[in-house]
Amino acid sequence: MASVLLPRSLLALFPGVERRHDVAGSTVAAVITALDGTVPGLRDRLVEAGPRLRPHINVFVDGSPASLDSPVAPDAVIHVIPAVSGG
Repeated sequence: MASVLLPRSLLALFPGVERRHDVAGSTVAAVITALDGTVPGLRDRLVEAGPRLRPHINVFVDGSPASLDSPVAPDAVIHVIPAVSGG
């Protein structure tokens, strides 16, 4: 199972949810869908119509930038990182 690490800013929207989750899925999209089964509403925070990742969400699989169709190995580490902006 892939390990998914969620950002603390996202966890604030889902009280009681752990930062790390072990989830099965062969693509980023499949992992997000499976994670949504555990954390209902999470997919809506990460994915928009298209479907595609929301512009302010970055996903990395084993340190490489990823999209929804990126493959995920069973032992992959996935980081979900919100974009940071400001001035």
